[in-house]
Amino acid sequence: MKYQSVFDIIGPVMVGPSSSHTAGAARIGRAARLIYGKEPTWATIHLYGSFAKTYRGHGTDLAIVGGLLGYDTDDDRIRFALETAKKQNMKIEFVEDTAATDHPNTARVKLGTKDSSMELVGISIGGGKVEITELNGFELRMSGNKPAILIMHNDRFGAIASVTQILAQHEINIAHMEVSRKDVGKDALMVIETDQNVEDDVMLVLEHASHINRVSRLIN
Repeated sequence: MKYQSVFDIIGPVMVGPSSSHTAGAARIGRAARLIYGKEPTWATIHLYGSFAKTYRGHGTDLAIVGGLLGYDTDDDRIRFALETAKKQNMKIEFVEDTAATDHPNTARVKLGTKDSSMELVGISIGGGKVEITELNGFELRMSGNKPAILIMHNDRFGAIASVTQILAQHEINIAHMEVSRKDVGKDALMVIETDQNVEDDVMLVLEHASHINRVSRLIN
């Protein structure tokens, strides 16, 4: 197995006890919060496999809710995340799901407000690293460890080109890109991981590009 840095071996700076069950869970929760774009008022979190069996003892519940509150992996406030969510009237429900999954540390996070909702599936692959594998029914593969933008758009010619041209004009390099659609000419999703954070001014330009419906981002 190849490691890119010593942190791939010893894991991230974090509130313990487990890099996969705590740090990874926090990153899944925080990714959901960032992609949704605001703090949700409710969340239903389905836990599978090892997550479901050990989430109380390993603090997976605290970590995911901490992520939904916007906390990073080393934020001491994670320890009090459930209490904080309750004080902020964020309704949280955990479901110990017995359905089979491809990875034992899998969480399906459904969240929203009275006006909108979102569904995301994330897996914790060890050492605090995660992958986002599904978003609102779209299958994808996003590390969650790099800056990224997620763009919902109409499946029309020119939509992808308009986005990549904007990134090039602002000297933003693409590290990884995936595109998917539900059907020809229907809703489509671009997932673009970048080498640097995409700033607010670039986000504004992207939001007004041709055939773009919604833009969200993950930042480091």
